[in-house]
Amino acid sequence: MNVMMKPLKDFTIPFVGLKLGSHHFDYQIDNKFFEHFEYDDFQDADIQVDIVLEKKTTLLEFLFKVSGHVIVNCDLSNEPYKQPIDGEYKLVVKFGDEYNDELEDILIVSHGEYEINVSQYIYETIILAMPAKRIHPGIADGTIDSEILKKLEELRPKNLEEKEAASEEIDPRWNTLKKLLTDK
Repeated sequence: MNVMMKPLKDFTIPFVGLKLGSHHFDYQIDNKFFEHFEYDDFQDADIQVDIVLEKKTTLLEFLFKVSGHVIVNCDLSNEPYKQPIDGEYKLVVKFGDEYNDELEDILIVSHGEYEINVSQYIYETIILAMPAKRIHPGIADGTIDSEILKKLEELRPKNLEEKEAASEEIDPRWNTLKKLLTDK
C-alpha cells in the first residue's frame, strides 16, 4: 500500500448508510495534504473545509466551502506573505453504468459504489480559490522594503509623457500633423 494514500482515507465519505437529507463534514487542511498532490507552492497552509452533502433518492449534491490562508511567495518581490483563501465548489454525483469524471460539475459513479473520496475536489477548490497573481499586500500600500522592487522601479519604462516628448524630438512631422487636427 502506498504510504501517501493512507492519510487521504480520512477524506472518504461513505454515503450508502446515510439518511436522505443534509450531512456536514469538516476538515482541517495543512501542508501534509498537499504533499500527496506533489504541490509545493505553499510554505504553510491553514484551511478549514466545510462540506455539505445533500443526499437525495437518485443523486448526491456536494457543496465544498474552503476558507483560511496559505503562506506563498509574492510574484513580484518573492517575499513570503499570508494569502487569504475563500472559495466554494458544487458537485453533483449521479449513478450510471460506468465511472465518468469528464464533466466539470458532475461525477457519474457506478450503481454499486458506496463511498466517495473527496480529496481531489478539496484540492481543486483550494487551488482555484488562489488569485492568478500573488501580490504581497505591502506592495499595494508601499510598506514593503525589497531590493527586487527597487531594481524593478529603476528599470521601469519611462512614463507616457516622457515617451511623447521623446518622439516629438525625434520626428517633427508629428507636430505638423497635430496642428492639422487643431486647426479645424
